[in-house]
Amino acid sequence: MVKIILALVVILLSGYSLITQTFELMPYYMFFLGAFMLMSGLAELQKDRKGFWGYMNIVISLFIFFVYIPDFL
Repeated sequence: MVKIILALVVILLSGYSLITQTFELMPYYMFFLGAFMLMSGLAELQKDRKGFWGYMNIVISLFIFFVYIPDFL
């Protein structure tokens, strides 16, 4: 349920940015994208499929958070 909500928020924010050509909401979009990737990675690891993509989603989400933290401060 949380993944669906995060996916909808990401799609709505990115669609709004594409239509209006304003990019002031980009840090929020990237925050929700990072949260979505983190939830996807944790869901993969909880399914006992400890493969490459579960860890890769977590690494990508941490990278997104690390890069966009200065935009929030």
